[in-house]
Amino acid sequence: MKAVLTAKGLGKDFGRKRVLKNIDLELEKGKIIGLLGPNASGKTTFLKLANGLLTPTAGEIRIAGFAPGPESKKMVSYLPEKTYLNEWMRTEQLVEFFADFYEDFNVDRAHDMLKRLQVDPRDKLKTLSKGTKEKVQLCLVMAREAELYLLDEPIGGVDPAARDFILETIISNYREDSTIVISTHLIADIEKVLDYVIFLKEGEIVLASPVDEIREKEGKSVDTLFREVFKC
Repeated sequence: MKAVLTAKGLGKDFGRKRVLKNIDLELEKGKIIGLLGPNASGKTTFLKLANGLLTPTAGEIRIAGFAPGPESKKMVSYLPEKTYLNEWMRTEQLVEFFADFYEDFNVDRAHDMLKRLQVDPRDKLKTLSKGTKEKVQLCLVMAREAELYLLDEPIGGVDPAARDFILETIISNYREDSTIVISTHLIADIEKVLDYVIFLKEGEIVLASPVDEIREKEGKSVDTLFREVFKC
C-alpha cells in the first residue's frame, strides 16, 4: 500500500537548537497512529512540517509523494494545539467558512457532529466554554474527507468526559482509506484506538511499532512501555 507520509533524514533547527534529528518514517494509509512523547520532544514541529507551516532544515517530508504545498494541503486536515477560529463567528458561520474553503468538507457530517455536541448553530464561539470550543474545532477538522488527519494534542486541555467524546468523534468519522496521526503525551487515554505508535524523544525516533507487536513482544501496554522509555 502506498505511503501517505514519508520522511527521509528530516531535521529542523531553530537557531542553534536542533528540535528534530534525522527522522526516517513511512506511514501507511488506513491507520490510527500515535505520535507520542513528552513536552518539547518535537511532536508539534513534526506536524507543522507535514502541514507546510515550517520548512525543514535537513532532509525531506512528502505527503502522498508531494512536498508540503498546495497539492498536499488538499489531502491534509490539521488540528493545531491552539484554536485559531474567530471568536465572533457563530458555529453555523464556521461551517459555511470551512465549506467555502475546503472542497472535501462534508457539511452534513459537520452539522451532525455539532448536533451531538448540543451546540446551537446560532451560538457565537466566544460564548462557549474552552472545552466546547476545542470540540467544535475538532468537529470541523474531522468533517473534511481528507487522506491524512494531523491532530496536535486533541485531548490535552479537556476533562476525562470530554476526552471520551473526542475519541468517539475521531473513531466514528475515521475512513478506512485515511490515516490519522494523533500527537499526545496522555497515552493511557488514547491507547485503545491506536494501530501504530511512534515514540519521539529529544527530537529523535526511539521506537516505531505496531501496537499489537508491542503487546506480543514486550508483554505490556503502550502506556507502560512509554513510562519505562521516558521514565515518567
